[in-house]
Amino acid sequence: MTFSWLVIFMAIATGASVANLYYNQPLLTLMAHSFHVGSAAVGAVTMLTQIGYAAGLLLFVPLADLWERKRLIIGLFLLTAMALELVAVIPAFIPFLAMNFALGLATVVPQVIVPVAADLAPDSSRGRVVGVVMSGLLIGILGARTVSGFVGDWLGWPRVYELAGLLMLIFAGATARIFPRSEPHHHGLRYAGLLRSLGPLIRQEPELVRASLTGAALFGAFSAFWTTLTFRLGLAPYHYSASIIGLFGLLGIAGASAAPVAGRLADKRDPRITVTASIGLVALAYLWMGPLSGHLWALIVGIIVLDLGVQSGQISNQSRIYALRPNARARVNTVYMVTYFLGGSLGSGVASWAWGIAGWTGVTVAGLGMTVAAAIVHIVSLVRQPIIGRSL
Repeated sequence: MTFSWLVIFMAIATGASVANLYYNQPLLTLMAHSFHVGSAAVGAVTMLTQIGYAAGLLLFVPLADLWERKRLIIGLFLLTAMALELVAVIPAFIPFLAMNFALGLATVVPQVIVPVAADLAPDSSRGRVVGVVMSGLLIGILGARTVSGFVGDWLGWPRVYELAGLLMLIFAGATARIFPRSEPHHHGLRYAGLLRSLGPLIRQEPELVRASLTGAALFGAFSAFWTTLTFRLGLAPYHYSASIIGLFGLLGIAGASAAPVAGRLADKRDPRITVTASIGLVALAYLWMGPLSGHLWALIVGIIVLDLGVQSGQISNQSRIYALRPNARARVNTVYMVTYFLGGSLGSGVASWAWGIAGWTGVTVAGLGMTVAAAIVHIVSLVRQPIIGRSL
């Protein structure tokens, strides 16, 4: 298999895996009815899945610097398949929440594949390759919402997870046949030492910390919106079903299409330039959708702008951090993505609570608050290390 086809396979595998984190979003109302709980309680499904994902990143992704990566990816696909099938059959709400945490814990294949793609790519095209793989990831997110909405409406939400589990088994087999062996950079480290090495990495790379916090705040704003959009579209003037709500995920195609462009820009200049624009787009989206959420056309425009902002910022931040420690990209990615998804879980939790208190106005305030936090951290980065050509 040529490198170009391998990159395409990595993009597809990444998208299929990450979709497992987002199937729940259009299904939250159906889940609430099934378990007889309210919107604030069912919002914990999204929050705990993201917290589980962050924990999985911390526990499993560093192994990519220790174990052969092909075997690790296959094992994670199999664990994910098992978790998906269990989510589909658990009858009680509290165990269901716990199993969604376990699902997030296992679904970390994307963050093993992305550093491998960065390792395999030449320095001159690393941003472009990462952008292509991330496009697959973003398309997986979009497809997850759309597919789960339709399947959930027609066959019930448990069928979504049953089918997803079968898909993970297929990808485990495909990875065994297609993916090349990928040895780790470090053979002398033990697992405990690998985890302990994250502390010095954080202390020695302040720019990694700032990129991680900026990304986390932007993803928090993103998650705040998508977690509560289901509730908003279930009310007047919309009263949409899960299948219609899932279609809104397709509006994020604009964000996916921006990923390779953001990657190319990051290859040519300081990625923080693109991050600056990304923060502005996210703020603009919330200021636009806050007072206009009752107008369908305004929501459509706002979703496109929000996705463009968040995904461009994500690609730029990842290109930025991969340049810091070429011999420890999996651990660098661990620090970044653990922080990133903790920010997402915070956004989901705060927005669900804010929805219960103040409806869409509360969600808007929560999203803008996360965006302001991103701006503050980003300004600190620009002050500490001014942009001078391609400085990072």
